[in-house]
Amino acid sequence: MLRGGEKKLAALENSENTKVLGDSAIVIQCISGCQKDILSDKLCIQCLSYLIIHISLSSQSLIMLVLNNTNAQPLTFLLMGIPGLKEALVWISIPLCLLYIIALSGNSMILFVILREQSLHEPMYYFLSMLSATDLSLSLCTLSTTLGVFWFEAREITLNACIAQMFFLHGFTFMESGVLLAMAFDRFVAICDPLRYTTILTSARIAQIGVSMLIRDVAVMLPVVLFVKRLSFCRSMVLSHSYCYHVDLIQLSCTDNRINSILGLIALFSTTGFDCPCILLSYVLIIRSVLSIASSEGQQKAFNTCISHISAVAIFYIPLISLSLVHRYGRSAPPFVHTIMANVFLLIPPVLNPIIYSVKTKQIRKAIVKVLIQKRLQI
Repeated sequence: MLRGGEKKLAALENSENTKVLGDSAIVIQCISGCQKDILSDKLCIQCLSYLIIHISLSSQSLIMLVLNNTNAQPLTFLLMGIPGLKEALVWISIPLCLLYIIALSGNSMILFVILREQSLHEPMYYFLSMLSATDLSLSLCTLSTTLGVFWFEAREITLNACIAQMFFLHGFTFMESGVLLAMAFDRFVAICDPLRYTTILTSARIAQIGVSMLIRDVAVMLPVVLFVKRLSFCRSMVLSHSYCYHVDLIQLSCTDNRINSILGLIALFSTTGFDCPCILLSYVLIIRSVLSIASSEGQQKAFNTCISHISAVAIFYIPLISLSLVHRYGRSAPPFVHTIMANVFLLIPPVLNPIIYSVKTKQIRKAIVKVLIQKRLQI
């Protein structure tokens, strides 16, 4: 039955209809196959990664098409490196490049071992693969402009490219928040209702959670993008970061941007503003359930399963909140403080998440060591 489903999926990928319909047809077929248990767990994981990365790349073409059709003469903006440290940009770019390398290689390794190892085909690692795919995409969003500014002083970016980058930058940030919420739900079910864990978090339900997060992000970001396109820019065209940030872009407008600010706040509160309290609530329930365990050894074991996720939540939300506070209350701080914190906010989660899960999760660590040993033996 599994082989028949996999052959059917392969036939769909190679068919002429798929070339017309695009990646969405493959994803829909994948989800249907997972729900009916036609496809193997490995293919279900591939669907999730396929959904996050390939569909996002397809939607980028659609967004650029819409933007190009609505603007005859493209505006050009200037990206900013680190104010006041122009001579040191090349030296600063070296650790920055190393951080990008760690983020890309670490998340790629996590995705590879989860896809390869049959023992990791469980709900917890499905969600981890979503987190790694999101971190990978988030790093790729800003890689070209950031290293272009620091290495080659390539500061110019058109309005259309800026809006497209902004869409994916904020979209993947909101996606990461949603994945962290899904992982909190996974820990809640595993600790508070372990007997129903496998029946609640099936492959089909995990795929549905991934689809719903993607739909939510597109739904909240499309109005933001379309209303930015309506703004007129006639002042300074210099942005404050080495990438396009929504608040940064609309502040350069010489027309009324109150609607844009409201839409930005709605997008923020409907994603991270909703996810963060839900994550806190899930851990309140988890702590209450753990404290009801009689043995201290059982309590410690239950808490240990949550350490990696708590760390991932902390390294995502603490820089995000800190950056918001600096933008609001730290106006007297030197400009380079804002720029450095903005780059730190983007790079810390993709860099640290693979390290945390590799160190704290024994199964991931063993799988990585196994893959590295096999590669070494092949050499």
